[in-house]
Amino acid sequence: MKPLQYSWQSVAALLLCIAAALNFPLIAAGTADPMSPGISAVIFFMIIVSSFLSQVGLPPAIGAAILFLASHEVAWLLLTAITGNEGAARPSFFLLLAAAWLLAWRCVSLLSDLRPHSRFAKTALRLLIPAIFGAWILIIWEAATRGAGIPFIILPPPSAIAVRIASSLPILADDVRQTIFKAVIAGYAIGCISGFLVAILADRFAFLRRGLMPIGNLASALPIIGVAPIMVMWFGFDWQSKAAVVVVMTFFPMLVNTVAGLAASGAMERDLMRTYASSYTQTLFKLRLPAAAPFIFNALKINSTLALIGAIVAEFFGTPIVGMGFRISTEIGRMNVDMVWAEITVAAIAGSVFYGVVALVERTTTFWHPSSRGG
Repeated sequence: MKPLQYSWQSVAALLLCIAAALNFPLIAAGTADPMSPGISAVIFFMIIVSSFLSQVGLPPAIGAAILFLASHEVAWLLLTAITGNEGAARPSFFLLLAAAWLLAWRCVSLLSDLRPHSRFAKTALRLLIPAIFGAWILIIWEAATRGAGIPFIILPPPSAIAVRIASSLPILADDVRQTIFKAVIAGYAIGCISGFLVAILADRFAFLRRGLMPIGNLASALPIIGVAPIMVMWFGFDWQSKAAVVVVMTFFPMLVNTVAGLAASGAMERDLMRTYASSYTQTLFKLRLPAAAPFIFNALKINSTLALIGAIVAEFFGTPIVGMGFRISTEIGRMNVDMVWAEITVAAIAGSVFYGVVALVERTTTFWHPSSRGG
C-alpha cells in the first residue's frame, strides 16, 4: 500500500467538518422545510470519507474522481436544503460548503498533475478543469445569496438568472441580432480591415508611420463615453452609430499592433530577401506579414472584446427599442436586475465565443510559429 499523501485541502476540509458538527444544525430551527438528520449525516459522511480516501495513496485519476463526485454531491445536497429556507443558513452550512469547495480544489490539483497520452483525454482534461472552476463560482454564488438571504435586487442567484434567460429567449435573440450581428460585426470588420491597410501604408511610407503612431497612442486613450454620443449625433440612433464607435475603438489597436509586427522580422531574414533581389511586395507577403501574424491576431483578439463593450456602451446614448445596451439601461431603471444579469451573461458568452473563434483561427493559421507550438 502506498504511503499517505497528505494535502492541506483535505486536512482543512476535515477541520471545517468538525467545526460544522460543533455548530449543528445547518438550517435555523423553525423553518418551513428543515433539513432531515439523515441528509446531514450523509453530507458529513461524504466529506470525511472522501477526505481520507484522497490521502491513502490512490491513483490520481481515481482520487480525483472520488473528490469530484463527493464535493459536487455535497454541494447539491446543501443547495437543495437551502431552497425554500432562504436566509436561514447557520454558520455550519457555510463551513460545510467551504469544506466541499476545498475537496473540489484538491480534485483540480490532482487533475492538473495528470499527463494523459491520447489527444481526446488531453482535450477533455483541458476543458474539465476550467469547467470545475466555473461550476464552483456558480455554486458559491448560489449558496451565498440564498443561504445569507441577500436581497434579490442586490444580487440574484444564478438559478433565477437562468430562469430569466430561458423565459426571455426571443427578447435576448433580438438584442443579440441588433447589437452583435449588426453593430459589432460591421464595426469590427471595418475597423480591423482599415487599421490593417493603413498599417501597410504606414510601413511603406515613413512620414505616415511617424505621424500616425503618436495619434494612435492618443486615440487609444479616448473615453468611449465621450465618443459614443458624438457618433450618435453624426450617424443617427440605429446600429450605424454603434458600428462607428466600434470602428474607432478597433482601428488603432490593429494599426499599432500591425506596424509593430511588420518590424518584428529579423535583420538576417531581411538581408536574405534583399540578396534574392526581392521587391517590397514579395518581402511583405513572404516574410514580414507571416512574421507579423501573431501581432495581427493579438489585435484581433483584443478588438473582439473591445467591439462588444463599445457597442453596448454606445447603445446607452440612443438606440431603437432593441439592443443589449438598451435593455440593460431600461431594465435596471425598472429594477429588473435578473434581466440585466441575463443580458450580461449573454454578452459574456457571446464575447467568449467571439474570442474563441479568433483564437482557433490563429492556432490553425500560425501553427508553425513558436508561440503556437509552445501552447
